[in-house]
Amino acid sequence: SGARLALRRNLIKQFFIHERIQTTRAKAAAIRGDAERMITIARNSAQASDAEKVNARRLVASKLGDNQVIKRLFDEIAPKYADRSSGFTRIVRIGQRRGDAAEIVQIELV
Repeated sequence: SGARLALRRNLIKQFFIHERIQTTRAKAAAIRGDAERMITIARNSAQASDAEKVNARRLVASKLGDNQVIKRLFDEIAPKYADRSSGFTRIVRIGQRRGDAAEIVQIELV
């Protein structure tokens, strides 16, 4: 379970850094909910009090653990979605991987 958690954490970090990544459909589906939840927390903290802002950053930090990614999420990504209530990500099918025929998708921010 530790390796699985580390994989999901790293995928979410890379997703927030690059705003789109290519991975298998199963991995994209696994990180989509967590990524959307983190964007919602960051977006809602914009109108919150100072104590709630700190709490929101700590909640996201407990999942990600990388201050640069957290800063990017709260300062750059979340303000883009101030008018949107949900649906921040999109999964687009790309094709199949040659080695094992796994379905490759691209998950990106809308």
